[in-house]
Amino acid sequence: MQSDDERLAAVLPLNSKLLLLYEGALHAEGPVWHASQQRLYWSDVSNRRLLAWQPNGEVTVVQDATHFMNGNAIGRDDMLVHCEHGRRCISRSDDSGRTMPIVTHFEGKRLNSPNDLTVASDGTIWFTDPIFGLIMPSQGSLAEPELDHRSVYRFDPATQVLQRMADFEQPNGLGFSPDGQILYVSDTARAMGEIPGAHTGQTHEIQAFDVAKNGNLSNRRFFYHADHGCPDGMAIDQRGWVWATAADGVHIIAPDRTPLGYIPTQSVATNCAFGGNRLFITATDTLLAIDLYDDI
Repeated sequence: MQSDDERLAAVLPLNSKLLLLYEGALHAEGPVWHASQQRLYWSDVSNRRLLAWQPNGEVTVVQDATHFMNGNAIGRDDMLVHCEHGRRCISRSDDSGRTMPIVTHFEGKRLNSPNDLTVASDGTIWFTDPIFGLIMPSQGSLAEPELDHRSVYRFDPATQVLQRMADFEQPNGLGFSPDGQILYVSDTARAMGEIPGAHTGQTHEIQAFDVAKNGNLSNRRFFYHADHGCPDGMAIDQRGWVWATAADGVHIIAPDRTPLGYIPTQSVATNCAFGGNRLFITATDTLLAIDLYDDI
């Protein structure tokens, strides 16, 4: 571990070791801790599976032959909601484990390939919609986008209203501060350079917005960029610290943009999630974890 600020030592033991919980995925992504079930769900995007890890070490395939699920979250009703590249939608699991699309179009046009999502305190579902699933056969289905923008959206399950909140080159990970007043979004357009024939963007940073009570965004600003790879998925703790994944591991940043340190990983870290006093990390073909001092 690397500590650049004494505050980190109170949360992350510097002699901590990464725990290998699972290996054998093709593209591990979208971890979410389901507190009421005491399970960690995550996606193996390219293998088209939704997996679950339990504290006894057991790993089960919850759903097989998914439609290239990526991001996962827990809805206000305690049910799982998902981003699907293949069906280009946001879906919801029911009690039997079946998934049904709940958001598929914006203004009559199909979404691109929803990538990551988070649920706000008011129950609205916020998600990113880049085009990765439209240009990468291993993560979706080749197709021309119907929309001429890549955006962050807000969906209200109660009213069924879908709002386009902000546009990006290629929006990816996102998360709210503990009080819900700041939204962080990573833009990973530069990663397009790794895809043959794809137009390469230059953005590889996290941006921040102020969030009004009605959900409107303002004061868009730069927050952080990584020197190695692009900031991807993220988790925000009760202190407001942003734990952001990138090519070399998980970077921890204070709300005032002070780098606090980072957790190196041997493979590209794609996303992370808290579960009690543990940080779970998806990194290429593995599910990792590291124990923390505090319940974060």
